[in-house]
Amino acid sequence: MAFLEIQNVKLSGLSACVPKTILENKDYPGFTSSEEAEKFMTTTGVYRKRISAADTCTSDLCLHAAEKLIADLKWDKKDIDCLIFVSQTHDYILPATSCLLQNRLGLKEEIFALDISLGCSGWVYGLQVLASLLSHGHFKKGLLLVGDTILKSCSIEDKSTYPLFGDAGTASALEFSPNSVGFKFHNSTDGEGFEAIIIPDGGYRNEVSPLSFEMVKMESGIKINKLHILLDGMNVFSFGISKAPESVNNLSQHFSIDLQGINFFVFHQANLFMNEKIRKKLRLPEEKVPYSLKNYGNTSSATIPLTMVTELKKQLETTHNKIIACGFGVGLSWGSVYFETEKFICSEIVEI
Repeated sequence: MAFLEIQNVKLSGLSACVPKTILENKDYPGFTSSEEAEKFMTTTGVYRKRISAADTCTSDLCLHAAEKLIADLKWDKKDIDCLIFVSQTHDYILPATSCLLQNRLGLKEEIFALDISLGCSGWVYGLQVLASLLSHGHFKKGLLLVGDTILKSCSIEDKSTYPLFGDAGTASALEFSPNSVGFKFHNSTDGEGFEAIIIPDGGYRNEVSPLSFEMVKMESGIKINKLHILLDGMNVFSFGISKAPESVNNLSQHFSIDLQGINFFVFHQANLFMNEKIRKKLRLPEEKVPYSLKNYGNTSSATIPLTMVTELKKQLETTHNKIIACGFGVGLSWGSVYFETEKFICSEIVEI
């Protein structure tokens, strides 16, 4: 079992940025009737989401989220020692997007910058990497920039993905803080299931060719090419409802965490039907499990911090909270984290 405890680091603040353009699922042309649209919305919990402009990348969303958070924290940019960018929609194959963000944010050259290619579990894994870097006090402050413009990879003719996903970018601020509670993690990976969520072409295993653009009808309502996300819904569902509660239970048992004492459980926002199965398996009360699905959809790696910003802002800013977050999905990869917050900065959501 992959468990890790990191002390002397605290989460100081969160921010999120979303595109201004809203897509209403009731207007999605792939639904054949209003009844089909309503069934999709009530089952998945996704009524609308945000879509980025053609010239807007994940880095742009994360940039604006970071600028807002730095300003609200009143941080001096010269004090930021490390920057982690977690996404599967990078600006380029190379160079690393974290290098571009160092320059665009006006951060010092003497900085540790790193890209991590992960999706739904990305915030939990990125949090672990950044907290590890800060834990010994050599680095004092760091930024975790996490998000995806995932709709760029979805076929508008695929009703299993296009109405489900949304675009968002987030920023999390961490800093070295002696004697703070820190973080407790559980992580897992199963690469055998890599084909459950995949873009088949465009990498170096299957490079882009004329055949990559050929639209193929997979089933009714699903027509994609090999540069679009291919989602095996049934396998992903089975994976999510088993591994997410298992991870939370493993975390609580290993570190002797009383789940009844947790204020909020923030799960990756996969879809409402799946997430409710997870909540019920863990026997968690509804009021402790917030959702941002209705207005933002499944925003891949951004879902956990976005949900905290949009649904828990008041509580995070005014009270002490014990939180467990769990991310699970593409990879297959999943993980959980326990941490505490104390009246920290939760910026107003930014729209661009």
